[in-house]
Amino acid sequence: MTPQTLNYEISGSGPRVVLIHPAGLDLTGWDEVAALLSPRFRILRLDLAGHGASSPARAGMTLADYAGDVYHTLKQADFLPAAIVGLSVGGMVAQELALAYPEAASRLVLAGCPATLPPQARPVLAARGSAALAMGMEAIVDETLQRWFTPAFLESGGAEAVRQRLLADDPAGWNAVWEAISQVDIEPRLHRINVPTLCIAGRHDPASPPAVLQAIAERIPGARLTVLENAPHMMQVECPQDFAAAVDSFLSEMKI
Repeated sequence: MTPQTLNYEISGSGPRVVLIHPAGLDLTGWDEVAALLSPRFRILRLDLAGHGASSPARAGMTLADYAGDVYHTLKQADFLPAAIVGLSVGGMVAQELALAYPEAASRLVLAGCPATLPPQARPVLAARGSAALAMGMEAIVDETLQRWFTPAFLESGGAEAVRQRLLADDPAGWNAVWEAISQVDIEPRLHRINVPTLCIAGRHDPASPPAVLQAIAERIPGARLTVLENAPHMMQVECPQDFAAAVDSFLSEMKI
């Protein structure tokens, strides 16, 4: 599948860092984290295909196809190599990017994501996309937010921007990315990743709990796990300071 250039924004100065967003969001979902990191790093945020201001997803896109778009965009932007930070599906795309284009990643941060799924979970995740096709984004928003955030954060109104982003999404783009997620099967190849890697889990993340990230860390040579004790799945929105601090500490320690 021919890669395409994605919409992106660059801010800050210093070593290069790429932020890859979760399903249904766009580069604005990193606003707070980018603001915290940009005094020390040059940050590139992008919209995956079918998200934000990027072109629609192509039919049958796989996680490898999304990763190909990211690589093509970074090459066009002269932003290689870079530390690649991905959360949720962004973390799955980051895994594929590091495997397919090892020269692209100087460091890797994988947050709130699996590397594979049990067989029974695959149709469940695919159905999250098809439900939006059948009934519209309104039908899936509340359940999605309940998986992504803590009840207290939802009650405070902290997730309102995410709610509005999801409601504005094209159901076709949402369906495409969930179809790709449902096929994730990277775990057997993780041992081939050869860059310093940090896995980040949220203690209150039911989608990808700490054990899932620990399994990834155990399979990538030299990788380690950090657990954010107060964080849910969308840790970059609910706990941006904790998330940014973990990334900053790891990247600074590695002297990228």
